Amino acid sequence: MTLGLLDGRPLPRAALDHRLAALRTGPRATALPQEGSSEDRQLRRWVAQVLLTEALCEAVAAERGLPVDDGADPARLDQRAAVELGSITAAAYEGSAAVRAVYQAVTAGIEPAAEEVAHYRAMTARVPAERWQLALSEGELEADPETLPAALAEALRAAPVGEWATAGGWTAALLLSTTTLPPPDPTPALREAARRAAFVRWLDRERAHRLTLVEGLEHPGDPAQPDNHHRH
Repeated sequence: MTLGLLDGRPLPRAALDHRLAALRTGPRATALPQEGSSEDRQLRRWVAQVLLTEALCEAVAAERGLPVDDGADPARLDQRAAVELGSITAAAYEGSAAVRAVYQAVTAGIEPAAEEVAHYRAMTARVPAERWQLALSEGELEADPETLPAALAEALRAAPVGEWATAGGWTAALLLSTTTLPPPDPTPALREAARRAAFVRWLDRERAHRLTLVEGLEHPGDPAQPDNHHRH
């Protein structure tokens, strides 16, 4: 029985059965749908597409002579990365060293557009601001020194940290002074987002040209029909 076709070459369906069995005996088995349900059929189809994505990238890695560390631990994507890649590609990326190797090769050198970086910086720009933690007779208070009476602010700047200062009828002690920093350089995060988008586009093209998912996978035990299939 066939899972699908890669460049017209049949891929054995045993890999799907093995992966599903591993899921059903794994730590998240209780969260999986009941076997034979419509949700279970969707799960089988989803896992099949993950396997086909892995097989495609294994073939590409071999064609390009890419180093693949099959003994590497699975990767873990953050939520944003997983959403941008899509659930199938994210699962393949996390579980397959070949997918990760192809990702690095395909997206090498990709940079975000200068306009995008400039726009992000304009939207997140903020002027560094000083904040003071003050002790008053009534308790502690956080304040912007620019909002304090000028005479008191000047006295606090002159006094050692933690010592009381009095000016203009006000008494306070400066306990801590902090400055808010400007936002970090957005380029690395935007670069990774651009790489993920490029990889998704590349995978879509490769899947369309090289992969075929055999129909009938949603029916456990049914023989696959390689002459009755559609592209993915």
